[in-house]
Amino acid sequence: MNDLADHACRLRSLPPSCGPVRLIAVDGHAGSGKSTFADRLAMSLGGAPVLRLDDLATHEELFAWADRLRALVLDPLSRGESARYAPYDWTARRFGPLRTLDPAPVMLIEGVGAGRASVRPFLAGLLWIEGDSEASWEQGRRRDGPGLSDFWDGWTVAERRHFAADPSFPFADAVIRRIPQGYKWLEGPRPTAGTSQIITDSEV
Repeated sequence: MNDLADHACRLRSLPPSCGPVRLIAVDGHAGSGKSTFADRLAMSLGGAPVLRLDDLATHEELFAWADRLRALVLDPLSRGESARYAPYDWTARRFGPLRTLDPAPVMLIEGVGAGRASVRPFLAGLLWIEGDSEASWEQGRRRDGPGLSDFWDGWTVAERRHFAADPSFPFADAVIRRIPQGYKWLEGPRPTAGTSQIITDSEV
């Protein structure tokens, strides 16, 4: 079963997890295809908002964005209020104009570390994009070109260090595998994933 519409329907049926919002994390290694998947899933959800963690990280704080996420996004949404944050401009190296993120029935949070320990209490589901770290990083390097080679050298060290200290994969409800026809949803390693509404027996 690869139709994202079926999965979107199942995600809408999950209990709210962050105020009125069913917050779904899309995590995985850099270059694994998280953004593309999140965009397609958001369309299947009727245009669900997608929060990009790249908007909260900075050159100096590749993974030290948890407090910013909590204060500007998670806490307001948990109160049923709109979130307001200034997306980081990776070219200008500064935060840009404020952006408003209104509560929605389902919202996606996409980026490396989206399923970290401090975020999981606010999640209705955690999706992990399948992909070996080295292969994913190589794909990311090819996508970004040689001009960002130095950035990728630093990123891979930071990502390896982050996941060693705060892994997301063991807590994933579903593992998303790319296939020629789209995506296959597999049961994740989370101990309770067998009873999760995100995956059905026919998809394992």
